[in-house]
Amino acid sequence: MRTVTSKDGTTIAFDQSGEGPVLILVDGALQYRAFDQGMAQLADLLAQHFTVFHYDRRGRGDSTDKQPYALEREIEDIEALINEAGGSAFVYGISSGAALALEMAINLGDKITKLAMYEAPYNDDPAARQAWKKYRQQLKEVLATGRRGDAVGLFMMLVGMPADQVDGMRQHPMWPMWEAIESTLAYDAAALGEDGSVPTERAANITSPTLVINGSASFPFMQVTSTALAQAIPDAQHRTLEGQTHEVAADVLAPVLIEFFNS
Repeated sequence: MRTVTSKDGTTIAFDQSGEGPVLILVDGALQYRAFDQGMAQLADLLAQHFTVFHYDRRGRGDSTDKQPYALEREIEDIEALINEAGGSAFVYGISSGAALALEMAINLGDKITKLAMYEAPYNDDPAARQAWKKYRQQLKEVLATGRRGDAVGLFMMLVGMPADQVDGMRQHPMWPMWEAIESTLAYDAAALGEDGSVPTERAANITSPTLVINGSASFPFMQVTSTALAQAIPDAQHRTLEGQTHEVAADVLAPVLIEFFNS
């Protein structure tokens, strides 16, 4: 494990592996190095071609945190990693980590030389946008009152778990690990914006060559969202991975990323 210090003094922990151009991996909600085996497997495959930085986003794992939170602080975190890497890097993000990576690319310009995103979960459907607003308000309320675990339950219901199954999930061996970082769900919510809609106007400001990816067996709106993002970003490609869901297989994804970042 290595660390860098972000602009506000937060310690950001990361693992470094491999050789070659630097590629930074950005996790989604409730994920971090000690827990996210999918990203760890991906890092191992990519390390055969790149110098891979897999880091704990602030407030997770071995990274510290400082309040008040702002999206700009997470952008500063990856800028600290990029500076550690020599001033520029490739970036890959998944799920809400892809939304964060999009914001990073907008703000950091040519420091991110190439960007790849897998299924940033924006959704333009009116009902989905209303549900997102309701989730953000409920999340704010439960975090403010310190109701441990309730934020995790809200998130699980947002992504499709029936409400009557949430209590049973509290017995899951991973529940304490999720609960320990539940406050960071607010950070993922901030990355996706007020209503979770596809930020096509903002995406148009990305100057880095970009690869937008989704899985053919994932939620239907992911295809629509990925298409919209790829059309909005000036220098973007779009790939759909056959048979893949939101839980993309590392051995399927890795060759696609290797081809893109090496091209």
